[in-house]
Amino acid sequence: MQLTHVKELERKYVLGTYARYDVLIERGSGSILIDRSGKRYLDLLAGIGVNALGYNHPGIKQMLRKQIKRPLHISNLFYHEFQGRLAEKLCTISGLDRAFFCNSGTEAIEACLKFARAWGGRAGNTGNKRKFRILALENSFHGRTFGALSATSTAKYREPFEPLLPGFEFVVFNDAEDLERKLTDDVCAVLIETVQGEGGVRPISESFYRAARTLTSERGALLIADEIQCGLGRTGEWFAFHQFIGQNEKDLLPDLIASAKPLGLGIPLGAVLLKEKVASAINAGEHGTTFGGGPLACRASLEYFKIIDEDDLLAYVRKTGEYFKGRLDELGSLSVIKEVRGRGLMLAVDLNVPGKDIVKQLLEQGFIINCTHETVLRFLPPFVITTKQIDKFVKALRAVLEKL
Repeated sequence: MQLTHVKELERKYVLGTYARYDVLIERGSGSILIDRSGKRYLDLLAGIGVNALGYNHPGIKQMLRKQIKRPLHISNLFYHEFQGRLAEKLCTISGLDRAFFCNSGTEAIEACLKFARAWGGRAGNTGNKRKFRILALENSFHGRTFGALSATSTAKYREPFEPLLPGFEFVVFNDAEDLERKLTDDVCAVLIETVQGEGGVRPISESFYRAARTLTSERGALLIADEIQCGLGRTGEWFAFHQFIGQNEKDLLPDLIASAKPLGLGIPLGAVLLKEKVASAINAGEHGTTFGGGPLACRASLEYFKIIDEDDLLAYVRKTGEYFKGRLDELGSLSVIKEVRGRGLMLAVDLNVPGKDIVKQLLEQGFIINCTHETVLRFLPPFVITTKQIDKFVKALRAVLEKL
C-alpha cells in the first residue's frame, strides 16, 4: 500500500488529532527507522520515549515468539506468572512497596490521583477537614484524560475542555516558598515531574525536591513523582529522583510513582508504585483495569529489565548522554540557542526562534526529533544510540541552525 492511499484512508476514517509527517514507516533496526521507499532515519525520539531498546531487538523478538503461543490476555480475576515478578522488580528498583498496573501514563496519573484522594479521606484525614486538594507545578504536563488534564497547567491543553475537575492548584516551578504557602491542611498530595518533558525538558532542582519531600511529610500530604517520561533509565538512573537520594535516605523517596513509556516496549503498559501506607487505604474493587498487567506486556517488561541489567545500559546511558550533551554544548555559541539542558538521554536545545521548521528540515535529511513548547528541540533517543550517530546528527543540526 502506497503512502498516498494510506493518507486517503486516514483522512476519510481516522479522527484527525495528529499532524502526521508524510512518511510511511515500514521497519527498523537499532536506532534506525526505514520508510517504504527505503530511506533511513536516525530516530532521536524513540516513539516519544517508548522504544528505549530501539527496533528489532533480538531478545525482544525471541520473547515475543515464545509468548505468542500462550494467552495474550487473561483477566485480572486470575493469576499469571509475570505480573508478580514484574511488581517485585519495580518495587526493588524504586524502593516502594506495591505496584498497580494499567495501560498508559495518563492512566497511571489518574490512579495516583484516586489513590491520593482515597488516602486523604481515610488514613491521611487526621482532623475535621477532608484532605482532597492536589498541588502540581506550573509548566506541567501529566496527560490528556480529565484528571491528568486538571493537573496540567499549560493553557493550550486545558482551555478547550474547561471546566475541568476542581481541587487543583499550581505552584511556581522550583519555588519552595510558593509551595509552602499553598500546602494547606486540605492538600492530600503534591504532584511533580522530576524532569518536565512536554514542558521543555526542565529538571526540578535538588533543593526543591527535598523541600517538597520535607513539607509534604510535615504537613500530612503525599508526594507523587511523575516519572512517565524521565523514569526507567532515561536519565541514567532507574528513576530521575534517585539523583537526589543517597542509599540511606529512604525517607526522601516519594509516596507514589507514575511510570509508563518504555515499560512495555510498545505494548501498552503503565504502573503506579506505592508505599504501604497508601496501599492500605485502597480497598478491593475501588480501582481496576481490563487490560493492565496482562501476560504479554508484563513478559515484555521483564525482558526489558533483563536486557538493561545484562548490557549495563544505565551506565551506557549516563556515558552516552554526557557525550551527547557535550556535543550540543558546542553549539552554544550560535546566537539562535538560548540553552542546552537535560540529563542522560533526555536532552533539549532551547531556541530563540520557533523550532517547527527545523524539525521538518532535519526530517528531510533523515533525522527524527520533535519540538515542544514551540521553541524547544527535544531528544529522547533509544538507549542503544552510538556516539557516531550522535556526531552525524549534531553536524546536521549545526548546519541547519547556522543558516538561521
